Amino acid sequence: MTEVATARTYNQRHVPRAPTRGRRRVSIYVSWSYPAEAGRDPAGLDNRFSTMTEVRRAAWPAYEDPKWSDPLRFQQGVAGSLELFFLAWVPFQQFVQEVTGHPVPVYQRIDQAGFHTPLDERVLADTDTLFVFGLDHMVTGQEAAPAEVEALQAFLTREDARLVLGPHHEVGVSEDLKVREVEYRHHGDPLVPRQQRFAGYLRGVLHGLGVPVENRYGLRPAVREHHRIAPFAAVRDLDAKGWLEGVTHFNFHQHLPHYAVTAEEAAAVHVLARQPIDTSRPHPFTEAGNTTFNMFLWVPPADERGGDILFADSTIFSSLFGGDESLRTFWRNLVTK
Repeated sequence: MTEVATARTYNQRHVPRAPTRGRRRVSIYVSWSYPAEAGRDPAGLDNRFSTMTEVRRAAWPAYEDPKWSDPLRFQQGVAGSLELFFLAWVPFQQFVQEVTGHPVPVYQRIDQAGFHTPLDERVLADTDTLFVFGLDHMVTGQEAAPAEVEALQAFLTREDARLVLGPHHEVGVSEDLKVREVEYRHHGDPLVPRQQRFAGYLRGVLHGLGVPVENRYGLRPAVREHHRIAPFAAVRDLDAKGWLEGVTHFNFHQHLPHYAVTAEEAAAVHVLARQPIDTSRPHPFTEAGNTTFNMFLWVPPADERGGDILFADSTIFSSLFGGDESLRTFWRNLVTK
């Protein structure tokens, strides 16, 4: 990717992108309230992001450069770790801009300055492919309004529309603290609390759209040599649009959601990739006999819906968790096919 030589900007309105034949306009919508997430009490153990100080301690010495550790240069509370998300999405934004020729705006449901941006026509009018990253902790109360669901339904009537949903993990649902400890030991990430429930906003969206999929658990994928994620099991005969063409694996993340298909009659939901689980670490899901989890799903057009709905976790688009040519091929497929 080419080096970006322009200065960073903030606190200005998006400039609409004109449609260009063969070049998709991609947007990212983060469903959190930044103030609600950054303002969580660090004394509370559950349902919050780590502070930057906790990140530095757990990942030592990776973030001991002054650009991360100096409190006069980088925020050391929860806000600091949230900024890592934005920085880690930049390579994906740059890649997509080089492929499509269009910049990739990142919207927040409620941003640092408190501005509320519902998912409406202002976001959707100049968007062909929309990524919604479900990173809101459920305790912050982000709920999809009926008007937002209606706006997405209207968006999806377009034959060229593509909606990529990434509800994050659902850790520690059980009231049994021993079960929560088993889940914690399974994924092995000291920065994830014993209970961390995400994506209340997207659960409302999915209910409104009538899509029978739910994010569950935080599962550690199996790895191969050099701690690289094991290849997924692809159902390529269902991959009619070639989303996984040239793709064998994504990137490694310690706790990934299982996208459970909840309806008994769910033929409309195609599970295209199942990820092997690290079965050396116990988890209630594997103890129930499961060895893989649903990693990538496609809901093809149906009835009045002309657009595609896809499921892929937001970590797949973050440089925090590495990546290689297989991952970049997947990125390219999503924004070009």
